[in-house]
Amino acid sequence: MRRFFCAGLFALCAGGLMAQAAGEGGKPPPASTKGETELAITRIALFSSGVGFFERNGRVSGAASIATPFNANVIDDALKSLAIIDPASSSIQVNYPSESTLARTLRSLSVDLTENPDIASILGSLRGADIDIYAPALISGRIMGVERRFATAGGNEPYLSLFTPAGIKTVALKDVSGFSFKDENINADISHALDLIMASRATDTRILSITLSGENAQGEREVSLSYVIPAPVWKVSYRLDLSHDDPLLQGWAIVDNDSDIDWEQVELSLVTGRPVSFIQRLYAPYHLVRPVLPLAIAGVAEASVYTSGWEEAPAAAPQMNMKMAAESRAQEADDAAYSLSATAAAPRAAPAAGGAAAQTAATQAAGDVFEFTIKKPVSLARQRSAMLPLVEARIRAEKTLVFSGEKAMRGGLINPSISAELTNTTGMKLPAGPITVYDGGTYAGDALINFFPEHEKRLISYGDDLSVTGGVTSAFSRNVVSVQIRQGVMIINRKQVYEKTYTIKNASGEEKRLVIEHPVTGGAALADGMQFDERTDAVYRFARRVPAGGAISFAVTEEAPVSERIALSQMRLESFVSYAADNALPEAARAALRKAVEVKRKADAAQTFLGDCEKELARLANEQNRIRQNLTAAGSQTPQGQEYLKKLSDLDASIDERNAIIQEAKTAAQNAQDEYDAYIAGLSL
Repeated sequence: MRRFFCAGLFALCAGGLMAQAAGEGGKPPPASTKGETELAITRIALFSSGVGFFERNGRVSGAASIATPFNANVIDDALKSLAIIDPASSSIQVNYPSESTLARTLRSLSVDLTENPDIASILGSLRGADIDIYAPALISGRIMGVERRFATAGGNEPYLSLFTPAGIKTVALKDVSGFSFKDENINADISHALDLIMASRATDTRILSITLSGENAQGEREVSLSYVIPAPVWKVSYRLDLSHDDPLLQGWAIVDNDSDIDWEQVELSLVTGRPVSFIQRLYAPYHLVRPVLPLAIAGVAEASVYTSGWEEAPAAAPQMNMKMAAESRAQEADDAAYSLSATAAAPRAAPAAGGAAAQTAATQAAGDVFEFTIKKPVSLARQRSAMLPLVEARIRAEKTLVFSGEKAMRGGLINPSISAELTNTTGMKLPAGPITVYDGGTYAGDALINFFPEHEKRLISYGDDLSVTGGVTSAFSRNVVSVQIRQGVMIINRKQVYEKTYTIKNASGEEKRLVIEHPVTGGAALADGMQFDERTDAVYRFARRVPAGGAISFAVTEEAPVSERIALSQMRLESFVSYAADNALPEAARAALRKAVEVKRKADAAQTFLGDCEKELARLANEQNRIRQNLTAAGSQTPQGQEYLKKLSDLDASIDERNAIIQEAKTAAQNAQDEYDAYIAGLSL
């Protein structure tokens, strides 16, 4: 197995793939404009955030023009990030065709070839131009126009009308074998239009033309430019050999050249990190909409009235001047910093050996990112991909099983995952990626790993151990810790206890190391005396040993405090009775609540009696009203009326008696309520 890893790694380092990739397939980039130099790509840094830093270098002399082609869909990023280094030039200018350059330029010429016009249309658009035609004899004159005439064979034929010294002549264009314009400006416009059309065939390419003044140059000089454009995210995959006591980790980087330019012997760096990156539309011309204002025509002046004012205090003037000077200095510092950042090239990373890693890629930390630089220059043809060695190092690893409490809590027996606990001893920050695990000289499974900083521990799982099974049982209890009663408020402090018991059985013939991952219960903490071996935001980890052919049982207890606040004055009698009978409460609290129940019952009974009396009084009043209505209908002098008068007299007596009882009931109810309120307010426990 060890030979397999090393042979594959060093074969790639020998350059077989790199040499094969050079010069393969793909169409060549468009030719540069005449007299322009194209700098070669010498350095590339690919970021895991989906962008690439490209550096071009070359030698020029004197004033120079450099052509740099870009794909149309990355031109915004190129304009945003382009940096140019030429100490010999005090003047640098970057020119490029704007998004609508071709169409607008063609229409601006004296000969408009935008819509692929025929000869008749071209000649018709140049009325008044001097021309020599051969039909077949030479005819010189000025174009008057082109007309179409009916032909005997059917259809229309174009005829050119010329104003000549001999008069107006008409010539059928089918008889014209050639012509030329006497105005050199027209000929130059035709040539320019054809050049533009020819260049536009590479519709997906835009060329930035960089002009360097070079007035301070002495002979040839080195110039460079750099930019950041979108690039395919580089990937990484690992191989982990657990067959030996000193496990071997090997990492490969997968890079893609999806451009139309070959990479020839470039210094390639691969960077992990997440820098801020965005696109801003800088290529397309933007036009702002401006308001249209009426003409400022002088008219009658309006009368104005002014209020009095006051002058600035003299002492304030020096302070204002100092403030303006400070702001000016700050602005100058900002301008200097901006100028430096706009012209300085990206710093080169000094390669350094990566700790225990084999010499496959130099590494360097840069703040929160980490850079891998491939040791040998890389050649990779356009539209090709390659797998390059990234790291090969001995790594600390311990085999273990991982039992997921979250899965077990869903019910049923589960198998723990076959895992390894890795410690990053490579001296590198390792990017996230898949790991192919080998053990015992053969394939053992696949795993995934997130970003892996130096010296950090990380678990990976690559299979299930079918010889080990386990499950979990749950228990819950809620205990009263204390009860407080103050100023009519009862506070009950409870402790909720969550207990999970894991039972693991090992049916194999060897002892197994096991890590139990117990999900953290929100708001709870481990009970006193319990200690975890490791913890994350989501789980506690407990390391245990399961004997061969045996089983273990392990309980995890978590506790969470809960506080309950109750306003006694608003409690119903039934709630008082329930709390008074709750054996979980201390006896002193239950005794106080039983006394409260008695006082509450007395107050409630008094209030109930008062309510009954008031209902009876309302009934008597309704009856009295009914009899009065009957008396009015029957008359007071009739026998029936006399009977109604007697009933009214009896009802008046009953109402007076009931009113007296109600008054006494109100007093009794108020006294009972006051007694209850006083008891609750004075209750202290």
